[in-house]
Formats: sequence, structure tokens, C-alpha cells
Amino acid sequence: MSDQLGSILIGLSGLYLVLIISVILTIIRSPLQIEKEKRYNLANFFLFGIAIQCFHVIEEFITGFHIQFPKFLGLSPWSGEFFVSFNLIWISIWIVSVIGIRQNYQLAFFPLWFFIVGMILNLIAHPLLAIAHSGYFSGLITSPFVGIMGIILLRKLMDTKDQKVK
Repeated sequence: MSDQLGSILIGLSGLYLVLIISVILTIIRSPLQIEKEKRYNLANFFLFGIAIQCFHVIEEFITGFHIQFPKFLGLSPWSGEFFVSFNLIWISIWIVSVIGIRQNYQLAFFPLWFFIVGMILNLIAHPLLAIAHSGYFSGLITSPFVGIMGIILLRKLMDTKDQKVK
């Protein structure tokens, strides 16, 4: 295995937990019986959250998260191409899932759960990384915004718990 691939697999290990939590939440919160108006509202907030995440990714890229984070873990830096591609793939998945959320497709809620859990993790991880780094750490400035958006989406999704489809 190449040094770069090993660095990526180990460096992304925190997202494996996000993935597992998201799968579990997608299954136990299913089938989601949310009225159309609330689904559309949720989808619109999700789109706004994705836009905020785009700014977060830009901050991370410009300030070298793909170099700083692996280095912090004692790993080889990630290529800029990998970092941008990885994030663009997730942004694309999230955008496409908005269509499914509006139609109330269960599988479409998995990317939403992944977004929610991941953004709340961002809210916690970036300040902790800054503390451990004794100063600014890539992504710190926008992490509260994506984290708060994750909390807002979580609340909106939990508020729909006992709704009936109309």
C-alpha cells in the first residue's frame, strides 16, 4: 500500500464512525413520515448547509488542511487533488439527496444524517485541533457555522419525528 493511500485511510478513520452512526440513524428513523411542506423546508435548510460547507472546504483548502491534518496525525500529506475530489463527491451526493428528501426516499436521508453528524463533529474537532496546535488550525473559522447548521438540521429532523405523510 502506498504511503499516500495509507495516510488517507488512517486520516479519514474518524469519518468511518460518522458513516456507521449515519447508517444506524437512517435505519432506526425509518420510514420517515414527514409531511411534504416540512420535507421541502428541511431540504432547503440542507441546501443552505451545503453552501456553508462549501465555504468551509474552501477555507480548509486555502489554509492547507490536506497537509496540516495528516501531518498532525504523523501521516503523509494528502494531495490537493484528493482533498478537492473527496469534498466535491460528498457535496454532489448531498445535493442529489435533496431531491430524494423532497420525495421522502429513505435512502436519501443517509447523506443528510452523514452531513448532520459530520458537521457537529466539525464544531467539536476544529477547536480541539486548534487547542492542540496552540493556534489557528485549518478550518477553524468556518467550523462553528457548519456545526450550528448541523445542529439546526438535527433539530428540524427530530421535530418531524411523529409527522404523517400528506
